Amino acid sequence: MADDVITTTGIARHGATRLPSVDIDSFNIELKDEDGFLGDRASKGAFRKILEHWRKPLRKSGEDPFGDEPSDKISKKTLDAILVSDDTEASAVVHSAIEDFAQELAYVTRRFLKTKAWAKTECIVVGGGFRDSRLGELAIARAEIILKDEGFGVDMVPIRYHPDEAGLIGALHLAPSWIFEAHDSVLAVDIGGTNIRCGVVETGRKKAEDLSKASVWKSDLWRHADDEPTREGAVKGLVKMLKGLIEEADTEGLRLAPFIGIACPGVINEDGSIEKGAQNLPGNWESSKFNLPVSLVEAIPLIGEHDTTVLMHNDGVVQGLSEVPFMQHVTRWGVLTIGTGLGNARFTNRHKENGKKGGGEHKDDEKAEDKKAAKKKAKD
Repeated sequence: MADDVITTTGIARHGATRLPSVDIDSFNIELKDEDGFLGDRASKGAFRKILEHWRKPLRKSGEDPFGDEPSDKISKKTLDAILVSDDTEASAVVHSAIEDFAQELAYVTRRFLKTKAWAKTECIVVGGGFRDSRLGELAIARAEIILKDEGFGVDMVPIRYHPDEAGLIGALHLAPSWIFEAHDSVLAVDIGGTNIRCGVVETGRKKAEDLSKASVWKSDLWRHADDEPTREGAVKGLVKMLKGLIEEADTEGLRLAPFIGIACPGVINEDGSIEKGAQNLPGNWESSKFNLPVSLVEAIPLIGEHDTTVLMHNDGVVQGLSEVPFMQHVTRWGVLTIGTGLGNARFTNRHKENGKKGGGEHKDDEKAEDKKAAKKKAKD
């Protein structure tokens, strides 16, 4: 597959562990306990099961405040509203579910923190669809309190951007900084088991060189799970979305870089193939005969007047990368994404080498010594 690596990118490897701003210490760890995968205890589905558990006693007495609505069909917006409603019984059910889920999240996080890869983690960013709610924010805050009470000196914070936008904005941090010198935006793709989201991300470098002012200019969403396409059909749909965004960006006068950053579930090999973890995507994306970056370069060989470059990485990693500008106060930090499963990644910030600074200080010391020697010689 070496030829494919050259075809899709000449600037980095897909799924790389060293990126411009961070080293990736681990991602997509699949910890297990006696009941199965550990992440299943702190997933979106796990919260719904806990909510159902607390509804059962009330349902038996005919006093379930949610009526006949299945627990997995109640929207986050409805649950958030109940938290502050006058219906104390319904509110108590939701608060009980939040507390139990927070205990599970704390347990899972504790297990990650005890692994070698997550040692000395100072801060954990929590993303994923569950975070996009008040009940999610409360669960994250409660889990942090539980861990700190147990002596874990780690902060847990909700991801700054909306999870849907974080999965696109993080793609900026896959690309080397020089690619932005002549461009103000890039194409980004976030692939999930239900949706494919594509967007044009503006770098905002004129406002902040660290990309902290980056934003999604425009995005399109395709809920492919409703259409149940084949793998090839999914790729064609993705290409159509990207070409549409390229045309719109050109019309608006954006200087689009010849770069597409992709967030995709699973373990991404350096040639752009997927080793494992893509079982929820349409068709077999783990086939040795399938390579998404190669397919995209073949379909979109040029962006503007330049050859297209594609870089793909794990979706949890990319979502976490959106926080790079805001994690400069720590050295080691991680991300957990609560969705269908529990995505995870641990990062170490790549600070500038001290050689230049040290060399400068050394030269200053030499100059000071020279001045002292000159003064002494003058006195003598």
